[in-house]
Amino acid sequence: MKSVLLIGMGQFGQLLGDKLMKLGNEVMIVDKDEDIINPLAPKYTNAVITNCINPDNVKSLDVPSFDACVVTIADDFQSSLEITSILKDLGAKYVVSKANTDIQRKFLFRVGADEVIYPNRDLAEKLAVRLNAQNVYDYIELDETYSIFEIAVPDKWIGKTIREANPRAVYNLNILTIKKGNKIMPSPTPDTVFEQDDKMVVFGNTEKILAFTNNKKK
Repeated sequence: MKSVLLIGMGQFGQLLGDKLMKLGNEVMIVDKDEDIINPLAPKYTNAVITNCINPDNVKSLDVPSFDACVVTIADDFQSSLEITSILKDLGAKYVVSKANTDIQRKFLFRVGADEVIYPNRDLAEKLAVRLNAQNVYDYIELDETYSIFEIAVPDKWIGKTIREANPRAVYNLNILTIKKGNKIMPSPTPDTVFEQDDKMVVFGNTEKILAFTNNKKK
């Protein structure tokens, strides 16, 4: 479970927030428009009506306490830019901001955004999954039950072979490929040794993979 501060509850913000809540996260939503916030408030952990252009208003949200802050303001890039900068100045751990053009993307990175995304429904769902999980780089949802994920190899597995880690039997993970830097091993053998910074592409039950990525004791 992650804690997420979601600023801007337009269509994309609502799609993202809804998915984050379904994944079991704590989500505080923020928008300056009470007509937007009031109907949505019961669905979320917390809801605040405030204008985040004011640094004092943002400071009151206790920004450093959130695992991620997402700025999804739809129609005011200047506000998005300023809020992104304010969040970083206040100690935000990770800031994701929405851009509509490449120029906007460049400016958002310059003021401190850790990640910049372009809006659409699929991206909202993918972003929610990545914010929810630990060390998920990408994923493809095959149906309501199964997905393919690109995830980091757990530290506990470093130096072990696939046979020793036994991911299929212990964690219900089917390893499709292993990425070692720029090299891809399309058919890793049971004797393949996991190395530092390896990534693996795995197939399996979506909920079980998400549980695996969030289990610090794995």
